[in-house]
Amino acid sequence: MHNSEAQSREQAAQLAAALEELKSTHSQLVQSEKMSSLGLLIAGVAHEINNPVSFIHGNLTHLKDYTQDLFHHLELYEQHYPNPVEEIQQEREDNDLDFLAEDLPRILSSMSVGVERICEIVQSLRNFSRHDDSQMKPVNLHEGIDSTLLILNHRLKGNGEKPQIQIVKEYGNLPPVECFAGPINQVFMNILSNAIDALDDANSRQSSQEMRDHPSQIRICTKVVDNFVEIKIADNGPGITEEVNQRIFDTFFTTKPIGKGTGMGLSISYQIIVERHKGELYCTSELGKGTEFTIKIPIAHSCSYPQ
Repeated sequence: MHNSEAQSREQAAQLAAALEELKSTHSQLVQSEKMSSLGLLIAGVAHEINNPVSFIHGNLTHLKDYTQDLFHHLELYEQHYPNPVEEIQQEREDNDLDFLAEDLPRILSSMSVGVERICEIVQSLRNFSRHDDSQMKPVNLHEGIDSTLLILNHRLKGNGEKPQIQIVKEYGNLPPVECFAGPINQVFMNILSNAIDALDDANSRQSSQEMRDHPSQIRICTKVVDNFVEIKIADNGPGITEEVNQRIFDTFFTTKPIGKGTGMGLSISYQIIVERHKGELYCTSELGKGTEFTIKIPIAHSCSYPQ
């Protein structure tokens, strides 16, 4: 009788464990599918934006040249016909031709800067949303980090309610790393978003003077260690307790309020780095001194250092 009870309890425990693993796997699949769909959406939007922006960018150069040619033509007229008829003279004064000749090149230059900025954003969106995960490919990880930072830029900027979050980059000389680019960018997004959340939460409890005395900062360091690329992402926020740190990669575990966090981001990140890439992902933190995530991804022997 006792053996039967023990067997029943063991079977119940195994069933409970299997059910929990099934829930976790299902949630990870749902989250992965969402990210895949988001990647396709971003890639599609980036492609649609890229076409008209490329058209504008290409024609701005011609517009600048044509404008210079027209102004040169007007200068020749002024040199050879210094005393135009009254109607032309009046039109020149009404349109303030001197100011127009001075301001129009500045407007074209400003437009060129704006279009180039849009081109950078589109390129970053396309880089971030790489969704061809059928095989591992050599990837420039710095491009993935920079693309993620650009997408998060609106959260890094300061405004009247919160200060700017400073980004400090200490990039080493990394080789291309064979990996799944889309999922790796997802890891960068999850960790950087958590760092921003932690800093925003800390700032919301500080006075303006305290925020000025202790400016928010995220430091990103990359280097090669043995046969791994090591990426450290550290914030100078409030830090977390050892108890929280031990559960930080558990599925559904979150310290955020309801509606602010699902508890999936870091568990998915752990799966991507450790299970899919055979790497390492761990967190170190001290209350009052910030939190640091370390990502280690193995370097394929076929990859070589950039020249």
